[in-house]
Amino acid sequence: MRKYIDAEAIQHSMKLQQLGAKVHQINSKMCYIEFDLGKIKLEYVYNINNKGKYFLERIKPYPLPLKVFESEIDIVETIKLDLSQFKNAIQSKNIENFVEINQMLNMSIKKFEDLFLYYNVPTLDMKEMREMIEKVDKLIELMKDDSVRICFDKEPDNL
Repeated sequence: MRKYIDAEAIQHSMKLQQLGAKVHQINSKMCYIEFDLGKIKLEYVYNINNKGKYFLERIKPYPLPLKVFESEIDIVETIKLDLSQFKNAIQSKNIENFVEINQMLNMSIKKFEDLFLYYNVPTLDMKEMREMIEKVDKLIELMKDDSVRICFDKEPDNL
């Protein structure tokens, strides 16, 4: 089975190189983690490559690439914090709305990419889109200011 996978990887690599890509094949191990929290499932995937780097991504309840880490300890600590935050968040009566809105935002990102890649969008429309996103950002700030903070394990990365 391993020889078949290696042959497939070489074939894919050659096709990508013909397109002009620099391809770096990295032997890695993929790990899949799942937690059932009742109202939601929390799932992650991470790769351990041969250079000792760890790429972590949350895949449920919505996809979110987290980052590249230097050690397993960092991966475990990040998942531990994320798990704690979600266990806390599912106590909210708005958890289903939160997850649904996040999934809608992810779908909007995919639609926006398709729009940009398949159509020549007028500058005025792009300006309107930017203004709408700025309004959403301001709404998030207002919601934060009007809400009671419930998690103090660390400072938010993006607020």
